[in-house]
Amino acid sequence: MKFESELKKGNFSVSECTECKKIVWPPSDFCSSCFAKTNWRKASRTGKLLEYSKKQGIEFCVAEFEGVIKIIGTLIVGPNRPQIGQRVQLERCSIQDGNYNFVMSC
Repeated sequence: MKFESELKKGNFSVSECTECKKIVWPPSDFCSSCFAKTNWRKASRTGKLLEYSKKQGIEFCVAEFEGVIKIIGTLIVGPNRPQIGQRVQLERCSIQDGNYNFVMSC
């Protein structure tokens, strides 16, 4: 799938329906609403922090991108404590050991 091949290169891409313009998530070559074909494009790397947690010294989060896509990843925290709703930046994305890997900062 194009999503995974792009992720292996460090690119965050989404599929968008050619007919109804819906962002299809999870990504697919066909729209889940109208079944038309999708086009692939780079996704915005700026998102919104929905949740975060800390376990064994590592910060994790759920963030929303493009108003639809929710991903879980590691959170790099700056000098201030994260606030729900604040902007996050997708710093890195890849596939490691067969798993999706997302690293965000706030």
